[in-house]
Parts: sequence; C-alpha cells; structure tokens
Amino acid sequence: MKKKFLKFTFLTFFICMIVVVFLLYGPIKYFRDTLITTAMTTKSHQFIATFLYSDKTIKKVMNSNKVIEDTTVKETKEKDFDLDKEILDNKEKKLYKVIDINENTYKGYLVAIYDPSRVKVATSKYLGKKGEYITTVSKDNNAKVMINASGFYDPEWSSNGAVPHGLVIKDGKIVSNFKKSDIGGGLVGFDKNDNLVLGNYTKEEAINIGIRDAVEFGPFLIKDGASSIVEGNGGWGIAPRTVIAQRKDKIVLFLVIDGRSTKSLGASMKDLINILERCKAYNAANMDGGSSTELVINDKIKNTPVASGKSGLRKLPTFWMVK
Repeated sequence: MKKKFLKFTFLTFFICMIVVVFLLYGPIKYFRDTLITTAMTTKSHQFIATFLYSDKTIKKVMNSNKVIEDTTVKETKEKDFDLDKEILDNKEKKLYKVIDINENTYKGYLVAIYDPSRVKVATSKYLGKKGEYITTVSKDNNAKVMINASGFYDPEWSSNGAVPHGLVIKDGKIVSNFKKSDIGGGLVGFDKNDNLVLGNYTKEEAINIGIRDAVEFGPFLIKDGASSIVEGNGGWGIAPRTVIAQRKDKIVLFLVIDGRSTKSLGASMKDLINILERCKAYNAANMDGGSSTELVINDKIKNTPVASGKSGLRKLPTFWMVK
C-alpha cells in the first residue's frame, strides 16, 4: 500500500511538473506573456520573470505587448452600454454614485461624480518628505470620495511615498515637479472649466492653459473619444488598477479594480478600455496601480488593497478627491 501511495504521489508530481513546464515554455504564449508582463510592471515581483526567463525573452515579450497612445485612428465599435445607463440613472441628484463592476476574472467599483468642479488633487501634507495613508488624507480634507493618483519615486522599492513622479498642480499652483516615470501618458488634470485635459505639457504651458488640478501618469487609455491601441495585453499584465476619466457630459469617473486574489485576479489595459468604452468615457488615463490601488468612501476603505502596510494600504504622495 505504501509503495502504491509513493508511486501515485511521484506520478502526480511528475505530471504537474510537465504541465508547469508546458505553460512556462510551451507554444501557448498567453500564460508566459501574462506572467512576464505582470511581474515586470511591479516592483517587488520582477525576480519571478528574471528567474524563469532570459533577458532576451523578457525584452521580446515586453516589446510585443504595449499600449500605443495613437488617437489618429478612430474606430466605431458596437458596445453594450449597460454602464452608461447606470451612470445616467441619478434620479436622486446625488453628488456621486458607486456602481459595482463584476466581470468573470475581476471585480471592482466605478464611481460616477456628477459635479466635476468637486474633483480635486489632494497630497500628503508632508509632500517631498513622506507619503501618507489615503484614509488619513481623506479625513484631513473632509473628502467624500478619494482614490490614489500618480506614481512616485521608489528606489530599491523601499521609499516612503514622498516624491510623486512628474508635475503636480493643486489649486492652480505647482506643488511638485520631479522627473517623469517614462510609462507613457503625461499630464492628467482639470482646467478652470472642469474639463479633464490629457497631454504632454511643460509646467508653463499647463499654467497658461488654466490647469487647476493635475498629476502626471499614464498611459492614456482614451483621448478625445479615441481609444489607445493595445498590442497583446498592453505590456502591463493583469493587476489592481486605478483610472480617472470623464465623459463628454462632464461626468467624472473613478474606476478601481481589485487584483491579486482568487476573487479578483486583476485587469489588463484592454479590460480597462473595454469598461471605459461601455461608460462612454471621452478622456481617460491610467493611474498608479498594483499595491497603490485604493478607494475610500466617506473615510472608509471600499476596495481590497493589497499592500503590506496598514489595512493593506501604502503611504502615497497624491490622490484624487471629491470634496
């Protein structure tokens, strides 16, 4: 009996190893590409890809999976505008509405904000020195809704979230201007007419065109009604995601997708664009994701953050809030 058990255990292990090797190195690219792009766009999990694959393979996969922010080609697609109907259903005239996102492999929340003038940038009060938890910043600002915003300088993946990448404008004033993160995108902000503006602007140009609140990040997902072109899975794999967007009717959208769990694996850039098109977003930009993805409603955490800090939160420098 013991010999049979050992034989069965060995056979099961052997079959499992064959399956793993087939998935990692076999002809089906999906699993390999997803693993590499997901690992390489995180800070603490890149070693998984570099351990399993050569630099040449990683470079090839990353080059074949990317987001092209090309708005010269506009393609009209038939879409299920179920989310559009939910967004417009605001008979009670509320400031905002939270809509559940329930897809096969990911879950999250869409927040529709009906007064764009109430959407502003919030920052850590120690900006440049250290970041703060989103719950702290939310309470300090009496915010109704808050999400994380731009990425931040994180050498050796051990920073305290002090210095945001790129330009940060708050109430029409430049409060930070560190180097960009080189991930596409650019300035993401609201002008004095409460329009969400996406573009590559210098700090002087941003102030001259009347930007009141902005951060820099990307990639841009939809610009002036045209969706970016996604090759492969976009090069970002699947992970928790945060997005800010606006429709032509000026309704602002916060989109937060959970990830890295059995309940919600995470979303790709293609997934995000699909949701945003169903929402009839006119401009949309990806914000910092992964362990930075966070949503707070009335000072309480709404989503399921995955950082190792307090309640799954990490200290961050910038946020989008609804006052």
